[in-house]
Amino acid sequence: MTTTTNTATTDTDTNTNTTPEAKLRARREAIVRTHMEAEGRHDVAATLNTFAEANYDVVALGAPTNGPQAVEELLTMLFGAFPDFAAEALSIHHGDDIVFVDTWMAVTHHGPWAGVPATGRPIDVRCGCVFHFDGDRLVKETVSFDHATLLGQIGVSG
Repeated sequence: MTTTTNTATTDTDTNTNTTPEAKLRARREAIVRTHMEAEGRHDVAATLNTFAEANYDVVALGAPTNGPQAVEELLTMLFGAFPDFAAEALSIHHGDDIVFVDTWMAVTHHGPWAGVPATGRPIDVRCGCVFHFDGDRLVKETVSFDHATLLGQIGVSG
């Protein structure tokens, strides 16, 4: 789950090619940017609208979140726990059926997250977000980050 800034580099920035592959990459990147901007506004409905199939896999949570209702609950929990949720896209890369976004997330822990009550502590963590596509249809987002680092920053020791 990510938001973006206009400063993110992308491996399509210098590609002015109008081949079918380049057009597909441009459509996918537009969807990813729209998705990230909706998350940044905490607009759950707009985020859901970017998916052809609403699926998140936040790896640190241990189980995928599938379907619109489950994704809505996940995003509501995320934005409740981190009401200042903001993430910066550092770079965007394209693969055969994915778009990978290297992301930096800076938030404050103001609500329960993964069973941990609010601590009011700041979190700065790097994330890898993989947007999975079927053609130009977004079908899943996989989010990976170092959960141990996040938990340490909010004061949970292992």
